[in-house]
Amino acid sequence: MGHASHGRMERVDVGGYIHGISLFNQAEFFAAHEALEDVWRAAPTPEKKFLQGLVQVAVAFHHYSTGNQVGMRSVLERAMRNLAGNPEEFGGIKLALFLRALAEWRKALDSGKTPPALPQIELCDGSSSSRQEVR
Repeated sequence: MGHASHGRMERVDVGGYIHGISLFNQAEFFAAHEALEDVWRAAPTPEKKFLQGLVQVAVAFHHYSTGNQVGMRSVLERAMRNLAGNPEEFGGIKLALFLRALAEWRKALDSGKTPPALPQIELCDGSSSSRQEVR
């Protein structure tokens, strides 16, 4: 992310970042939050807002998993604001696709409808595995 125009992640703990994404994609939201929070804390200022957004998404879905829909909705809204405004592919992930999935969740929560399947953070190589280097 040091070169935001290219969506690159630089000067961050890439291993911890990918691990956090992998945990999120396995619906291990509390563990994903902790892994991503460690990356966020150590990241330089330009990366912080994006990483904070990912941490908040993990927190939101942890709230949902414990039945706290009000907390989920509140944190999800803040997360989406922090992730918005970046390129469609950013931080090695398909961010626009992820934001669309989050918007579907927000819409379902707002309308009282059953939410869609849990969102996945898809890496730019098309996988949701934990073995890609983020570039």
